[in-house]
Amino acid sequence: MNSLLQKTISIILVLFLSPIFVCISILILFFDGFPIFFSQNRIGINGVEFKCLKFRSMKKNAEEILKNDKNLMKIYLDNGYKIPEEYETRYTKIGLFLRKTSLDELPQLFNVIIGQMNLVGPRPIVPKELEFYKEEKKDLFLSIKPGITGSWQVSGRSEIDYPERVDFELEYIRNRSFVLDVHILLKTLIVVLKRKGAH
Repeated sequence: MNSLLQKTISIILVLFLSPIFVCISILILFFDGFPIFFSQNRIGINGVEFKCLKFRSMKKNAEEILKNDKNLMKIYLDNGYKIPEEYETRYTKIGLFLRKTSLDELPQLFNVIIGQMNLVGPRPIVPKELEFYKEEKKDLFLSIKPGITGSWQVSGRSEIDYPERVDFELEYIRNRSFVLDVHILLKTLIVVLKRKGAH
């Protein structure tokens, strides 16, 4: 799926979903105030870092809480740079709902529009996660833009961890096609509606 088509689709989706964007923004403001969005440095094509956007689903000082809590940090590292829901205490009142429904990911449509992400591709990772991609695997992983959704997202997501996640991401890159992208987008809708494996 070429870049122009993806940007066009993303613009249409932003316009179509604008009422949802407004409603989520109001709810975040009402329950927890500013900021509405959360951005984090992620690795993009050719290893260039960019600000990956999300609706804020966690407390304003969520990153500081993680850094200052040794036990929580250990859980985070031991679980492939994520924290299982049963240990996560940093969500806002509506944050867990946003994560479970993947509505927190909607602002990444703007990342697609400005050319930092694709609709479909390997999920953007934090810099430390590159250690799981060795030598030629790293080069292959960095050869395309990360995606809002991808084969890992629709194949178990948080239930699938490294190194199996690496295999899913690289298999997609090796076999990517327009048909595969459409298949993943359609499957994403089903996964989101079932609220399966959100992370």
